[in-house]
Amino acid sequence: MIITTWNINGIRAAIKKGVITWIQSFHPDILGFQEIKAKEEQFDPSLFHELGYESIWNPAMQPGYSGVGVLYKSRPKSYKLGFDIPIFDKEGRVIHLSYPEFEIFTIYFPNGGRGQERVQYKLDFYASLLGLCDEMHKKGKNIIITGDFNTAHNEIDLKNPKENSNISGFLPEERNWINSFLQHGFVDAYRNLYPDRVQYTWWTYRFKARERGIGWRLDYYLISSKLMSRVKDVIIHEDVFGSDHCPVSLEIK
Repeated sequence: MIITTWNINGIRAAIKKGVITWIQSFHPDILGFQEIKAKEEQFDPSLFHELGYESIWNPAMQPGYSGVGVLYKSRPKSYKLGFDIPIFDKEGRVIHLSYPEFEIFTIYFPNGGRGQERVQYKLDFYASLLGLCDEMHKKGKNIIITGDFNTAHNEIDLKNPKENSNISGFLPEERNWINSFLQHGFVDAYRNLYPDRVQYTWWTYRFKARERGIGWRLDYYLISSKLMSRVKDVIIHEDVFGSDHCPVSLEIK
């Protein structure tokens, strides 16, 4: 099974930039989108259905902002939008699919770049998710969390760590939440497989950053440790354009 995550920075723009062609060529079993920035009536979901997928969409209440979507070939047992916490759910950040062998969350984590209030919002979001996952782990469930975490975990995960040490996305309190997930039964699948590899998943559109190799690894697979033995690979598709993020795929037995 191949699961792919991709922050497409606007689904309408991504369709114009060739996202359909890439899906046709790679054809993952599950594909989670972040930052769709549109409601279903503003684009044509049948474009994805024609490729053999069903879809679920969770747009934000605010037009042109946030939002997530999932394409899937095999129908889940059930699905849920959000956490049942209105302050988070109105921003359309979470789709949770339940399959017999695992639970999968596609998430667009908040960006803390608009001041301390939003940093705290982001930290509270991490805390709410971890509390939910702790309860699921207690019930023996295996979990895959994927999406745009909006945080680079360690210095290896961004080009200029010292220059960004006081910038949201690399603040100690944000990075500590990634540590907390790893202490609560999760594994960073990519870093587990490739402890010393330097690859990025996001590049600012400014300063020709992508051409110059100045990026951040923001898109992750945190998976229950019991699943790690089934992981065959994590692929960062850094040669795929169409967004300021590239797609990232998990291949799991």
